[in-house]
Amino acid sequence: MDHGPNQRSVAARTVRVALVMAVAFVVFGASFGVLAVGAGASVAQACAMSLLVFTGASQMSAVSVIASGGSVASALGGATLLAARNAVYGLALAPEVRGGPLRRAIGAQWVIDETTALVTSEADPASRRTVFWTAAPILYAAWNLGTLLGALAGGAIDPHRFGLDAAFPVMFTAMLAPHLRTRAGRRAALFGGITTVALAPFIPVGLPILVAAFGMLFGLSADGGES
Repeated sequence: MDHGPNQRSVAARTVRVALVMAVAFVVFGASFGVLAVGAGASVAQACAMSLLVFTGASQMSAVSVIASGGSVASALGGATLLAARNAVYGLALAPEVRGGPLRRAIGAQWVIDETTALVTSEADPASRRTVFWTAAPILYAAWNLGTLLGALAGGAIDPHRFGLDAAFPVMFTAMLAPHLRTRAGRRAALFGGITTVALAPFIPVGLPILVAAFGMLFGLSADGGES
């Protein structure tokens, strides 16, 4: 990582943004912890899932299926389907996670919606690497802290009553704005919006999100970053 003055500035800016996002991660992570324990998981199991999986939509999907009486196989199937979009994100973030096996494994674990959104809003390759390796550990720690707090609270908190389930949609909306300044961002947003609305009534839950994630491919075009 370049530790020059410019990259120190990028890192400082990223820390500020990541800490704001971390609040939502703690809140939503707590929601997951509460729901996981309510579905029959122990505190240790809920925390292990967040440590090893680290993708909120998939984790929520799995515990929701279990809580409604579904099988472990169906829970894993739906969660895997939702997580498949991260493979598309990995195409966009591959340069940022290059390195030895351990570095690549850690980086791959941290390729999620939010880190992808933050990294792809940067044009400079050095800044993209700085943003990823600065923001990702903060968000990972916040998610796992939230999970622990929620799991310890157990059934004492109703996430829907307190609106905790709204934290991530609000954050995703806020992250959209910087990407609409570029041609690739506008194409991806248009593709994702139309795809999701068009497919949602006709195909199983989770598939529209997976298909919409292919909008990330617009960012790989040669002129994708131009206004």
